[in-house]
Amino acid sequence: MLSAIRAVQIPLLAAMLLGGCGAKTFRGLRAHEMRAALGPTALFPLRLRRPIAMCLCAAEFALGIALILTAGRYGAGLPAALVRVATTLLFLIAVGALMELRERRPGAGCGCFGELSVTPVGARTIARSVLLAVAAGASIGQAPLRMPISGSAAVLRIGLLAAEFLLIAALSPEISEAMSRLGYSEPCEVRRVSVERTLSSLTGSAQWRRYGGTVVSAAPADIWREGCWRYVLYPGQVDGRRMDVVFAVYLRTRRPQVRAAVLDAVTNEVLTDQPARPRPARGPHGDRWPAATPAGLREWPELDVARPLFARRRVSVPHPLNVTRPRATGKPLADATERAADEGRPGPERRRSSATF
Repeated sequence: MLSAIRAVQIPLLAAMLLGGCGAKTFRGLRAHEMRAALGPTALFPLRLRRPIAMCLCAAEFALGIALILTAGRYGAGLPAALVRVATTLLFLIAVGALMELRERRPGAGCGCFGELSVTPVGARTIARSVLLAVAAGASIGQAPLRMPISGSAAVLRIGLLAAEFLLIAALSPEISEAMSRLGYSEPCEVRRVSVERTLSSLTGSAQWRRYGGTVVSAAPADIWREGCWRYVLYPGQVDGRRMDVVFAVYLRTRRPQVRAAVLDAVTNEVLTDQPARPRPARGPHGDRWPAATPAGLREWPELDVARPLFARRRVSVPHPLNVTRPRATGKPLADATERAADEGRPGPERRRSSATF
């Protein structure tokens, strides 16, 4: 049994090394840059990333081929031992590099399998590298591989190999990424999601439950879209201090990501503290306020096109968490202003500032 377990490590390691090298090469050819999507290269200076990426891919390819060539009786002895020791060292270095990458660049993917490895490095990715390092160490000293002497021995080896592949798949975040890419998904920049669905997703989110108590209007004062995000602005107030509550909703139909920021309505200062008195947003008669759609929004046929709702200067957003709210040139929404006048308070002001979501 132990001998069979050690025997299946060699084809497993060869498949992982060659698969990783092929995925990296494919990603580099598509991006016309060999260092693209190789996570650990981010730990090195820019001038060294390309040669390090090329050396890493070449090492994976060479070790994968060498494991296959030295698996039989022609490579037995010192050549096989050197190749397996080198493979063990490669995976041990990978473990250390992934831990360092997770510490210094927590949002970067490992780049193990090219463009599929975009998920930030986590415990699963590190555990997978540890498992492969142990597998490579177990293969050192293994006798040359031979054909199974019986059908039961062949079934045992195939079962062990399949079980280990399933274990590696369970530790690989790339599987979910690959499954999501099997079906077609249009780019989020041109994805059409109605305002009603966006507001419905917003009112059911944890960010609305946290900041909705500061909202003083049933309808948003402004709604605009930038890239893959739709931003919803509500006027708010806590302890007599007027503020703007801005929600960013990712344009996805199911369980979209929601971010929120609170700004002072006068100074546009970002308020990082949690609202002082969180409470459910309710109307004057005790009924819970929904995120109502302002009057007139349904009359805009091009509302879902990837452009802002009102004419305004386009501002590039480098990251969805760094939101720049440009100064609007249009008039405030009519219903929000009229509701503010009926309640005897000033209408929403059109101030814009940079807020970090």
